[in-house]
Amino acid sequence: MACSIKKVFTKEELKKHDGSNGSAYVAFGGKVYDVSQSFHWRKGIHQVMHHAGCDLTEALGRAPHGSDMLDKFPVVGELMDSD
Repeated sequence: MACSIKKVFTKEELKKHDGSNGSAYVAFGGKVYDVSQSFHWRKGIHQVMHHAGCDLTEALGRAPHGSDMLDKFPVVGELMDSD
């Protein structure tokens, strides 16, 4: 049985994956998703209002689609709870 170890990201580490260096990651519900290959996340920006490198948990509550849209992207880690 293979064991998959995921990276644990701090909010500061997540910010480094804002799309400017080629990798675009977003967090939702404690999981970190790699959206780098998505046409909708070109240059780390989605619909002019959402930016890669951020926790989108609250923002997705106001989005016209559900969080299930993230299911098609690989989970690359977990976001450390800083509270």
